[in-house]
Amino acid sequence: MPEDVSLLRNRTELGHGRSLTTPPPARPAWTIAVLASVLIFTTVVDVLGNFLVIISVARNRKLRNAGNVFVVSLAFADLVVAFYPYPLVLYAIFHDGWSLGDTQCKVSGFLMGLSVIGSIFNITGIAINRYCYICHSLKYEKLYSYRNTLLLVTLIWLLTVAAIVPNLFVGSLQYDPRIYSCTFAQTVSSSYTIAVVVVHFLVPITVVIFCYLRIWILVIQVRRKVKSEVRQRLKPSDLRNFITMFVVFVLFAICWGPLNFIGLAVAIDPQTMAPRVPEWLFVVSYFMAYFNSCLNAIIYGLLNQNFRKEYKRIIMSVCMPGLFFQETSRGGTEGMKSRPSPGLNNNEQVKGETP
Repeated sequence: MPEDVSLLRNRTELGHGRSLTTPPPARPAWTIAVLASVLIFTTVVDVLGNFLVIISVARNRKLRNAGNVFVVSLAFADLVVAFYPYPLVLYAIFHDGWSLGDTQCKVSGFLMGLSVIGSIFNITGIAINRYCYICHSLKYEKLYSYRNTLLLVTLIWLLTVAAIVPNLFVGSLQYDPRIYSCTFAQTVSSSYTIAVVVVHFLVPITVVIFCYLRIWILVIQVRRKVKSEVRQRLKPSDLRNFITMFVVFVLFAICWGPLNFIGLAVAIDPQTMAPRVPEWLFVVSYFMAYFNSCLNAIIYGLLNQNFRKEYKRIIMSVCMPGLFFQETSRGGTEGMKSRPSPGLNNNEQVKGETP
Protein backbone atom coordinates (compact mmCIF):
# COMPACT_ATOMS: atom_id res chain seq x y z
CA MET A 1 0.00 0.00 0.00
CA PRO A 2 2.73 2.60 0.79
CA GLU A 3 4.27 1.98 -2.65
CA ASP A 4 0.90 2.65 -4.33
CA VAL A 5 0.42 5.83 -2.32
CA SER A 6 3.86 7.11 -3.29
CA LEU A 7 3.24 6.38 -6.95
CA LEU A 8 -0.12 8.14 -6.94
CA ARG A 9 1.27 11.11 -5.06
CA ASN A 10 4.19 11.77 -7.39
CA ARG A 11 2.88 10.73 -10.76
CA THR A 12 2.55 13.37 -13.44
CA GLU A 13 2.34 13.36 -17.21
CA LEU A 14 5.32 13.16 -19.52
CA GLY A 15 6.25 16.14 -21.59
CA HIS A 16 5.74 18.83 -18.98
CA GLY A 17 9.33 19.15 -17.84
CA ARG A 18 9.14 16.54 -15.04
CA SER A 19 9.51 12.78 -14.94
CA LEU A 20 6.90 10.41 -13.60
CA THR A 21 8.71 10.12 -10.29
CA THR A 22 9.50 13.79 -9.68
CA PRO A 23 6.97 15.51 -7.44
CA PRO A 24 5.63 18.87 -8.60
CA PRO A 25 7.07 21.91 -6.84
CA ALA A 26 5.32 23.04 -3.68
CA ARG A 27 2.59 25.59 -4.26
CA PRO A 28 1.98 28.73 -2.21
CA ALA A 29 -0.63 28.36 0.51
CA TRP A 30 -2.86 30.98 -1.14
CA THR A 31 -3.02 28.93 -4.35
CA ILE A 32 -4.16 25.83 -2.48
CA ALA A 33 -6.69 27.94 -0.55
CA VAL A 34 -8.12 29.38 -3.78
CA LEU A 35 -8.43 25.96 -5.45
CA ALA A 36 -10.06 24.47 -2.35
CA SER A 37 -12.46 27.41 -2.01
CA VAL A 38 -13.53 27.20 -5.65
CA LEU A 39 -14.18 23.47 -5.36
CA ILE A 40 -16.04 23.77 -2.05
CA PHE A 41 -18.26 26.51 -3.50
CA THR A 42 -18.82 24.46 -6.66
CA THR A 43 -19.74 21.34 -4.69
CA VAL A 44 -22.19 23.08 -2.35
CA VAL A 45 -23.95 25.01 -5.12
CA ASP A 46 -23.92 21.91 -7.35
CA VAL A 47 -25.72 19.81 -4.71
CA LEU A 48 -28.21 22.46 -3.56
CA GLY A 49 -28.94 23.83 -7.04
CA ASN A 50 -29.43 20.57 -8.86
CA PHE A 51 -31.56 19.15 -6.05
CA LEU A 52 -33.71 22.26 -6.41
CA VAL A 53 -34.05 21.54 -10.14
CA ILE A 54 -35.08 17.92 -9.61
CA ILE A 55 -37.50 18.72 -6.77
CA SER A 56 -39.02 21.60 -8.78
CA VAL A 57 -39.85 19.29 -11.67
CA ALA A 58 -41.18 16.63 -9.29
CA ARG A 59 -43.46 19.05 -7.40
CA ASN A 60 -44.76 21.14 -10.28
CA ARG A 61 -47.08 19.43 -12.75
CA LYS A 62 -46.53 22.10 -15.37
CA LEU A 63 -42.79 21.44 -15.28
CA ARG A 64 -43.22 17.72 -15.88
CA ASN A 65 -42.89 17.50 -19.64
CA ALA A 66 -40.67 15.84 -22.22
CA GLY A 67 -38.06 18.59 -22.38
CA ASN A 68 -37.58 18.70 -18.65
CA VAL A 69 -36.80 14.99 -18.53
CA PHE A 70 -33.51 15.94 -20.23
CA VAL A 71 -33.07 18.83 -17.78
CA VAL A 72 -33.42 16.44 -14.83
CA SER A 73 -31.02 14.01 -16.51
CA LEU A 74 -28.50 16.85 -16.92
CA ALA A 75 -28.94 17.76 -13.24
CA PHE A 76 -28.22 14.15 -12.30
CA ALA A 77 -25.04 14.22 -14.40
CA ASP A 78 -23.88 17.32 -12.51
CA LEU A 79 -24.68 15.71 -9.15
CA VAL A 80 -22.52 12.66 -9.85
CA VAL A 81 -19.27 14.60 -9.43
CA ALA A 82 -20.45 16.46 -6.32
CA PHE A 83 -21.05 13.30 -4.30
CA TYR A 84 -17.82 11.42 -4.98
CA PRO A 85 -15.02 12.84 -7.18
CA TYR A 86 -15.07 16.42 -5.84
CA PRO A 87 -14.80 15.40 -2.16
CA LEU A 88 -11.86 13.15 -3.05
CA VAL A 89 -10.18 16.01 -4.93
CA LEU A 90 -10.63 18.18 -1.84
CA TYR A 91 -9.10 15.40 0.27
CA ALA A 92 -6.09 15.30 -2.08
CA ILE A 93 -5.75 19.11 -1.92
CA PHE A 94 -5.71 19.16 1.88
CA HIS A 95 -3.32 16.18 2.09
CA ASP A 96 -1.10 17.37 -0.79
CA GLY A 97 -1.44 14.10 -2.67
CA TRP A 98 -3.49 10.98 -3.22
CA SER A 99 -3.46 8.45 -0.39
CA LEU A 100 -6.73 6.63 -1.09
CA GLY A 101 -5.43 3.83 -3.28
CA ASP A 102 -5.59 2.97 -6.96
CA THR A 103 -9.15 1.58 -6.87
CA GLN A 104 -10.58 4.79 -5.47
CA CYS A 105 -8.60 6.68 -8.10
CA LYS A 106 -10.09 4.63 -10.94
CA VAL A 107 -13.63 4.94 -9.57
CA SER A 108 -13.26 8.69 -9.11
CA GLY A 109 -11.90 9.13 -12.64
CA PHE A 110 -14.64 6.93 -14.06
CA LEU A 111 -17.41 8.94 -12.37
CA MET A 112 -15.75 12.20 -13.41
CA GLY A 113 -15.83 11.07 -17.03
CA LEU A 114 -19.36 9.75 -16.64
CA SER A 115 -20.49 13.17 -15.47
CA VAL A 116 -18.86 15.26 -18.19
CA ILE A 117 -19.81 12.94 -21.07
CA GLY A 118 -23.31 12.58 -19.64
CA SER A 119 -23.55 16.37 -19.49
CA ILE A 120 -22.53 16.99 -23.10
CA PHE A 121 -24.75 14.16 -24.38
CA ASN A 122 -27.71 15.52 -22.40
CA ILE A 123 -27.05 19.05 -23.67
CA THR A 124 -27.05 17.58 -27.17
CA GLY A 125 -30.34 15.82 -26.42
CA ILE A 126 -31.83 19.10 -25.17
CA ALA A 127 -30.71 20.92 -28.34
CA ILE A 128 -32.29 18.28 -30.57
CA ASN A 129 -35.45 18.44 -28.45
CA ARG A 130 -35.66 22.24 -28.88
CA TYR A 131 -34.96 21.93 -32.59
CA CYS A 132 -37.80 19.43 -33.06
CA TYR A 133 -40.16 21.49 -30.91
CA ILE A 134 -39.61 24.79 -32.70
CA CYS A 135 -38.64 23.76 -36.24
CA HIS A 136 -40.74 20.58 -36.57
CA SER A 137 -43.58 21.32 -34.16
CA LEU A 138 -46.18 19.26 -36.00
CA LYS A 139 -44.18 16.08 -35.43
CA TYR A 140 -43.03 16.93 -31.92
CA GLU A 141 -45.73 15.22 -29.85
CA LYS A 142 -45.25 11.97 -31.73
CA LEU A 143 -41.45 12.09 -31.53
CA TYR A 144 -41.35 13.03 -27.85
CA SER A 145 -44.06 10.94 -26.29
CA TYR A 146 -43.48 9.97 -22.67
CA ARG A 147 -42.23 6.53 -23.68
CA ASN A 148 -39.95 7.81 -26.43
CA THR A 149 -38.47 10.46 -24.16
CA LEU A 150 -37.56 7.93 -21.48
CA LEU A 151 -36.03 5.69 -24.15
CA LEU A 152 -33.94 8.60 -25.46
CA VAL A 153 -32.66 9.46 -21.98
CA THR A 154 -31.83 5.79 -21.39
CA LEU A 155 -29.97 5.74 -24.72
CA ILE A 156 -28.00 8.84 -23.69
CA TRP A 157 -26.77 7.14 -20.52
CA LEU A 158 -25.99 3.87 -22.29
CA LEU A 159 -23.88 5.79 -24.80
CA THR A 160 -22.25 7.66 -21.93
CA VAL A 161 -21.22 4.45 -20.18
CA ALA A 162 -20.03 2.96 -23.47
CA ALA A 163 -17.93 6.08 -24.09
CA ILE A 164 -16.17 6.01 -20.72
CA VAL A 165 -15.55 2.25 -20.34
CA PRO A 166 -12.59 2.15 -22.82
CA ASN A 167 -10.62 4.37 -20.41
CA LEU A 168 -10.42 1.44 -18.00
CA PHE A 169 -8.61 -0.65 -20.63
CA VAL A 170 -6.44 2.08 -22.13
CA GLY A 171 -5.13 3.03 -18.68
CA SER A 172 -5.91 6.71 -19.14
CA LEU A 173 -7.50 7.24 -15.71
CA GLN A 174 -4.59 8.45 -13.59
CA TYR A 175 -3.84 10.78 -10.73
CA ASP A 176 -2.49 14.16 -11.83
CA PRO A 177 -0.85 16.10 -8.97
CA ARG A 178 -1.20 19.42 -10.79
CA ILE A 179 -4.98 19.30 -10.33
CA TYR A 180 -5.15 16.88 -7.38
CA SER A 181 -7.51 14.70 -9.43
CA CYS A 182 -7.79 11.21 -10.82
CA THR A 183 -8.84 12.03 -14.33
CA PHE A 184 -8.24 11.46 -18.03
CA ALA A 185 -4.51 11.57 -18.80
CA GLN A 186 -4.10 13.35 -22.13
CA THR A 187 -0.67 11.93 -23.01
CA VAL A 188 -1.26 8.19 -22.52
CA SER A 189 -2.24 7.77 -26.17
CA SER A 190 -2.29 10.57 -28.73
CA SER A 191 -4.69 8.79 -31.08
CA TYR A 192 -7.06 7.91 -28.22
CA THR A 193 -7.02 11.48 -26.88
CA ILE A 194 -7.85 12.85 -30.34
CA ALA A 195 -10.71 10.34 -30.66
CA VAL A 196 -12.02 11.32 -27.21
CA VAL A 197 -12.00 15.06 -27.96
CA VAL A 198 -13.62 14.57 -31.37
CA VAL A 199 -16.32 12.07 -30.33
CA HIS A 200 -17.05 13.37 -26.84
CA PHE A 201 -16.79 17.10 -27.49
CA LEU A 202 -16.45 18.32 -31.08
CA VAL A 203 -19.15 16.13 -32.64
CA PRO A 204 -21.79 16.88 -29.94
CA ILE A 205 -20.89 20.59 -30.04
CA THR A 206 -21.33 20.57 -33.82
CA VAL A 207 -24.77 18.95 -33.52
CA VAL A 208 -25.81 21.49 -30.88
CA ILE A 209 -24.57 24.42 -32.99
CA PHE A 210 -26.50 23.10 -36.00
CA CYS A 211 -29.73 22.78 -34.00
CA TYR A 212 -29.47 26.21 -32.36
CA LEU A 213 -28.39 27.87 -35.62
CA ARG A 214 -31.50 26.51 -37.35
CA ILE A 215 -33.65 27.77 -34.49
CA TRP A 216 -32.06 31.24 -34.63
CA ILE A 217 -32.65 31.37 -38.41
CA LEU A 218 -36.30 30.46 -37.91
CA VAL A 219 -36.69 33.03 -35.14
CA ILE A 220 -35.18 35.75 -37.35
CA GLN A 221 -37.50 34.77 -40.19
CA VAL A 222 -40.49 34.96 -37.86
CA ARG A 223 -39.43 38.36 -36.58
CA ARG A 224 -39.10 39.62 -40.13
CA LYS A 225 -42.50 38.06 -40.91
CA VAL A 226 -41.00 35.84 -43.59
CA LYS A 227 -42.83 32.82 -42.11
CA SER A 228 -46.11 34.07 -40.73
CA GLU A 229 -47.55 30.58 -40.30
CA VAL A 230 -44.77 29.70 -37.88
CA ARG A 231 -45.31 32.95 -35.96
CA GLN A 232 -48.74 31.70 -34.83
CA ARG A 233 -47.17 28.60 -33.25
CA LEU A 234 -44.03 30.20 -31.82
CA LYS A 235 -44.83 31.85 -28.50
CA PRO A 236 -42.61 34.41 -26.73
CA SER A 237 -42.17 31.90 -23.91
CA ASP A 238 -40.76 29.37 -26.40
CA LEU A 239 -38.08 31.86 -27.36
CA ARG A 240 -37.23 32.55 -23.71
CA ASN A 241 -36.96 28.84 -22.96
CA PHE A 242 -34.71 28.38 -25.98
CA ILE A 243 -32.47 31.26 -24.87
CA THR A 244 -32.18 29.71 -21.39
CA MET A 245 -30.88 26.42 -22.75
CA PHE A 246 -28.73 28.22 -25.31
CA VAL A 247 -27.00 30.00 -22.40
CA VAL A 248 -26.51 26.61 -20.69
CA PHE A 249 -24.77 25.36 -23.84
CA VAL A 250 -22.62 28.48 -24.28
CA LEU A 251 -21.37 28.33 -20.69
CA PHE A 252 -20.62 24.62 -21.04
CA ALA A 253 -18.59 25.30 -24.19
CA ILE A 254 -16.73 28.17 -22.49
CA CYS A 255 -15.93 26.11 -19.39
CA TRP A 256 -14.93 22.89 -21.14
CA GLY A 257 -13.55 24.27 -24.42
CA PRO A 258 -10.08 25.31 -23.15
CA LEU A 259 -9.37 21.92 -21.57
CA ASN A 260 -10.44 20.03 -24.69
CA PHE A 261 -8.43 22.21 -27.04
CA ILE A 262 -5.36 21.89 -24.81
CA GLY A 263 -5.78 18.12 -24.90
CA LEU A 264 -6.21 18.14 -28.68
CA ALA A 265 -3.13 20.32 -29.20
CA VAL A 266 -1.00 18.13 -26.92
CA ALA A 267 -2.25 14.94 -28.58
CA ILE A 268 -1.48 16.18 -32.10
CA ASP A 269 2.11 17.17 -31.26
CA PRO A 270 3.07 15.95 -27.76
CA GLN A 271 6.79 16.71 -27.98
CA THR A 272 6.30 20.31 -29.08
CA MET A 273 3.05 21.38 -27.42
CA ALA A 274 3.14 19.64 -24.04
CA PRO A 275 6.11 21.64 -22.67
CA ARG A 276 4.54 24.88 -23.92
CA VAL A 277 1.33 24.52 -21.91
CA PRO A 278 1.83 26.55 -18.71
CA GLU A 279 0.85 24.69 -15.58
CA TRP A 280 -1.35 27.57 -14.43
CA LEU A 281 -3.31 27.41 -17.70
CA PHE A 282 -3.80 23.67 -17.36
CA VAL A 283 -5.00 24.03 -13.75
CA VAL A 284 -7.32 26.95 -14.54
CA SER A 285 -8.85 25.08 -17.50
CA TYR A 286 -9.59 22.06 -15.29
CA PHE A 287 -11.15 24.06 -12.47
CA MET A 288 -13.22 26.05 -15.02
CA ALA A 289 -14.57 22.70 -16.20
CA TYR A 290 -15.30 21.66 -12.62
CA PHE A 291 -17.06 24.96 -11.94
CA ASN A 292 -19.52 24.36 -14.79
CA SER A 293 -21.35 21.67 -12.80
CA CYS A 294 -22.90 24.29 -10.50
CA LEU A 295 -23.99 26.80 -13.16
CA ASN A 296 -27.07 25.25 -14.78
CA ALA A 297 -29.37 25.49 -11.76
CA ILE A 298 -28.35 29.14 -11.34
CA ILE A 299 -29.16 29.86 -14.99
CA TYR A 300 -32.62 28.32 -14.67
CA GLY A 301 -33.33 30.45 -11.62
CA LEU A 302 -32.08 33.66 -13.25
CA LEU A 303 -33.70 33.27 -16.66
CA ASN A 304 -36.83 31.22 -16.04
CA GLN A 305 -39.68 32.54 -13.94
CA ASN A 306 -41.19 29.11 -13.32
CA PHE A 307 -38.06 27.68 -11.78
CA ARG A 308 -37.37 30.87 -9.86
CA LYS A 309 -40.81 30.77 -8.21
CA GLU A 310 -40.53 27.05 -7.51
CA TYR A 311 -37.10 27.56 -5.94
CA LYS A 312 -38.66 30.12 -3.59
CA ARG A 313 -41.48 27.75 -2.63
CA ILE A 314 -39.06 24.94 -1.87
CA ILE A 315 -36.84 27.20 0.24
CA MET A 316 -39.90 28.50 2.11
CA SER A 317 -41.05 24.93 2.73
CA VAL A 318 -37.81 24.30 4.62
CA CYS A 319 -39.19 26.66 7.28
CA MET A 320 -42.72 25.25 6.88
CA PRO A 321 -42.28 21.50 6.14
CA GLY A 322 -45.99 20.98 5.47
CA LEU A 323 -45.70 23.01 2.26
CA PHE A 324 -43.06 20.68 0.83
CA PHE A 325 -45.49 17.85 0.12
CA GLN A 326 -48.05 20.07 -1.63
CA GLU A 327 -47.82 19.52 -5.34
CA THR A 328 -47.77 22.77 -7.30
CA SER A 329 -50.14 22.91 -10.25
CA ARG A 330 -51.39 26.47 -10.33
CA GLY A 331 -50.10 29.33 -8.19
CA GLY A 332 -47.18 30.88 -9.98
CA THR A 333 -46.74 28.15 -12.55
CA GLU A 334 -47.44 28.75 -16.16
CA GLY A 335 -48.62 26.68 -19.04
CA MET A 336 -49.73 26.91 -22.62
CA LYS A 337 -53.19 26.47 -24.00
CA SER A 338 -51.81 24.36 -26.80
CA ARG A 339 -48.85 21.99 -26.66
CA PRO A 340 -46.67 22.22 -23.55
CA SER A 341 -43.25 23.77 -23.88
CA PRO A 342 -40.55 21.08 -24.03
CA GLY A 343 -38.22 22.56 -21.50
CA LEU A 344 -38.40 24.63 -18.36
CA ASN A 345 -42.02 25.32 -19.32
CA ASN A 346 -43.23 28.84 -19.97
CA ASN A 347 -42.81 32.20 -18.33
CA GLU A 348 -46.37 33.29 -19.00
CA GLN A 349 -49.41 32.27 -16.97
CA VAL A 350 -52.59 31.05 -18.64
CA LYS A 351 -55.47 31.64 -16.32
CA GLY A 352 -58.23 29.13 -15.94
CA GLU A 353 -56.29 26.21 -17.36
CA THR A 354 -56.97 22.91 -15.67
CA PRO A 355 -54.01 20.86 -14.42
